[in-house]
Amino acid sequence: MSLEEAERYLRKLVEEIREASIYGVRPQRTFKDAATKFMAENTHKRSIADDASRIKSLMKYIGDLELHLVHMGTLQSYIAARRAEGRKARTINHGLQVVRRILNLAASEWMDENGLTWLASAPKIKLLTENDKRKPYPLSWDEQTSLFKALPSHLEKMALFAVNTGCRDREVCRLQWDWEVKVPALANASIFIVPGHLVKNGEDRLVICNKIAQSVVESQRGKHPTHVFSFRGRPLSRMLSTGWRNARKAVGLAHVRVHDLKHTFGRRLRAAGVSFEDRQDLLGHRSSRITTHYSSAELSNLLEAANSVCERNGNCVVLTVLRNPSFSNCINSTDHTSVLMG
Repeated sequence: MSLEEAERYLRKLVEEIREASIYGVRPQRTFKDAATKFMAENTHKRSIADDASRIKSLMKYIGDLELHLVHMGTLQSYIAARRAEGRKARTINHGLQVVRRILNLAASEWMDENGLTWLASAPKIKLLTENDKRKPYPLSWDEQTSLFKALPSHLEKMALFAVNTGCRDREVCRLQWDWEVKVPALANASIFIVPGHLVKNGEDRLVICNKIAQSVVESQRGKHPTHVFSFRGRPLSRMLSTGWRNARKAVGLAHVRVHDLKHTFGRRLRAAGVSFEDRQDLLGHRSSRITTHYSSAELSNLLEAANSVCERNGNCVVLTVLRNPSFSNCINSTDHTSVLMG
């Protein structure tokens, strides 16, 4: 910045301060200024990394706009661009929700030294209708076999663990040895407690390892000092990678997401006759119970339930998945009733 530009900027600041103190005129602040303040004040949020990514995508369209100029009209270019990229309405809404939150804070809570809010009033930010939401796609056993065989070795182990525990992508990637709990009453079985700040619902997550998940855990011991899963000596940030995309495309399952592994586990539990309460606990869903306080008998029951879906034959349920040609509707039925192992 040249001396002339610096002097011009200084004069502008002095004038803004004078107008604010005498006439109650708010200084001109941009969305970028507000977004920076929002990020600085919310470093504690579990989803702050996601918010940062959404804000980054917004900057190109509204970053330099003054706050009072940010509204549904000026957001149309952002919405159109995201749609052109093939983004779902839900994904676009995540960005709009961040904008709405920032504008509401600017109009209600953020005060300057003159006692003025950053924004006189917040405009209404209307979310898009989510009529293009992708439905869950639980895998059949044959699909699971084909997909897992096509995955790189490290992703195959992570996927096998996920489909047998119902863990989310982030929970698998960040799983640490320090979180493992050995329960004397459950011989040769591991339990992990994932801290709530890494779980979607904010509650500590109980992870019960059935026979298959336990075998995966044992195969990983000694490979990394802190994390259960790693690749080339480093933990991964996500399973959804080039390796995952290439594998699913190679076997004709390009639509399958990592999150569908959780759906697969849940559907198999239901087909095996596992109770709703036990499914909640095994899937890490929010409930009114204290989900990390269990008796040995309760843990044994959960382990039995988890083991009831670890094989495709024998005592375990066989799940038949019926779909229409466009994969837009999934209906599950069982070929026979499972008998819980015990």
